[in-house]
Amino acid sequence: MAKSPSTTREYRDLFRRLELALDASQMGVWEHNLARDELLWDAQMHRIYRTGRTERRVSADAWQNAIHPDDMLRANADFDKAIASHGHYDSQFRIVLPGGEVRHLRSRGHYYLTDEGEPSVIGAEWDVTDDVVLHHALQSQKVQLEERARELADSYAEIEHAAQHDYLTGLPNRNFFDARLRALQADGRYRSLAVLHLDLDRFKQINDSHGHGAGDHVLRVASSRIIGAAPANAVAARTGGDEFVIVLTDFATTQELEQIARRMQKALGEPITFGNDILRSGVSIGIGYTLDARPGANLLTESDVALYQAKRLGRNRIAFFDPALKDELLARRTLAAELQGGLERREVVPHYQVQIDARTGAITGLEALVRWNHPTRGLLSPFEFLPIAQEAGLANSIDATVLDRVLEDRERWQTEGFSVPRIAVNVSATRLHDAELLAELERRRADFHGIAFELVETIFLDESSDEILDRIRALRTLGIDIEIDDFGSGHASLLGLVKIRPDRLKIDRNLVKDVVVSVEQRRILKSIIQIAQALKVGVIAEGIETKQHAEALRRLGCDLFQGYHFGRPEPAEMVARRLSPQQTDTEKSAGRR
Repeated sequence: MAKSPSTTREYRDLFRRLELALDASQMGVWEHNLARDELLWDAQMHRIYRTGRTERRVSADAWQNAIHPDDMLRANADFDKAIASHGHYDSQFRIVLPGGEVRHLRSRGHYYLTDEGEPSVIGAEWDVTDDVVLHHALQSQKVQLEERARELADSYAEIEHAAQHDYLTGLPNRNFFDARLRALQADGRYRSLAVLHLDLDRFKQINDSHGHGAGDHVLRVASSRIIGAAPANAVAARTGGDEFVIVLTDFATTQELEQIARRMQKALGEPITFGNDILRSGVSIGIGYTLDARPGANLLTESDVALYQAKRLGRNRIAFFDPALKDELLARRTLAAELQGGLERREVVPHYQVQIDARTGAITGLEALVRWNHPTRGLLSPFEFLPIAQEAGLANSIDATVLDRVLEDRERWQTEGFSVPRIAVNVSATRLHDAELLAELERRRADFHGIAFELVETIFLDESSDEILDRIRALRTLGIDIEIDDFGSGHASLLGLVKIRPDRLKIDRNLVKDVVVSVEQRRILKSIIQIAQALKVGVIAEGIETKQHAEALRRLGCDLFQGYHFGRPEPAEMVARRLSPQQTDTEKSAGRR
């Protein structure tokens, strides 16, 4: 039956569109008649193989001769498989062009029988070299990124361990111990709990007479002996300096506790050899305990009070916390009442310590550090009253007072013509959890740009609940920067750091102090700084006491310095002398020219 002219035109148009589509896709079409071993190529196939020819019929060896020798077996196997299965053909291989260039091709086809019943395979080929090169590049980058991720994970594992352990002795640190004690107190299985607070006798004299190397050796030996003398289920930690704490469970009487304490005294009283010297120390021990899961028992505080009593009695003594030790508790309550009055009388003030740009040496920040101008005892450091403030529930009031004074000082400095850098204010855990915090800040109607809140590492990273995350986001909305204080002193998760992305983190001074002499400390600090840089978080190093400290931290990539080498905390009127004058618009324009 003859086709109508319109049908012929439609076929012709269809074939024309197909040719245009194939040309646009740069796909070559081929057909291999297996019965006659006849191979047909279109013009694009010749262009792909760079034959310089155009004829449709080509030698059956043209394909075989072009395939890369290393791909020959696989390419033939793919083709033979399609023939054997009378099915689909799919292969990718390399060819070597006449000029020696290697290209990657993708070839797909299908087995069929011609009208004459002859087996054939028809298909298409196209150049995928660019895709293969891109894939290899992406794979290489993936491998590099995975290796970098492993390095970061390893670095963070070191940081995490360092954050929970004392680097000198290897014992858990205060943060680890506090968490463990809270867990034991919350666990209803333990009726009896005790905390032994140990303080090495004559340690200062050993340090002064034989040097810090001897002191460090004594601490390491003491740690080993404490572990050896403690029961298997005890948890021991070094809380700082020459002080250690141990938590005990499952004892029946105070006599058992005393026996353990005596064992500690005996072990720590043994002489210690250091080089040619024989060092003798000893230990004073305070014990806080409960035999009946006493609710609200502050065993750490009680052991501290008992230790104070033991040291008052002389060296190498053991003292149990006794409710009759009212004088100590009364003194603390008295100081808390005086602090409440001091807040009302504006005796609590900020002193400011400068933060220095590691590259330029310019003052780029201040940290507001709380002080108490006590009417009879003079200027008190935070260590002398903040623990009592926490116990008395005054931490929020102190934070609010310091922030108010900082805003007042900043406004006065600006009025006097000074250029005021960013000011960081410490914020306690209780303050951050205060539901009224945001409302109080908004009521001030102050410009908080240039103010940073320093949050201790543990509340910042370990308690990153939705509520805390929302509060931090709201603080940022007010213009307040977020910083981590004492980073490396507690147990933090990398996920928490990524979730919150602080503006800056401040490396704990205990990680900084030995950076000049300790390769391990430098390695840990470098890991912290690299993680911060990867997250685009600024890094402040506190506790910079010497030029050597600053130079070592500068080489590691630290951004800002803070410490006695650059200045001690000073009252507002004194620190103002170090601030730069504000530039006028004319001066700013001149500076730009």
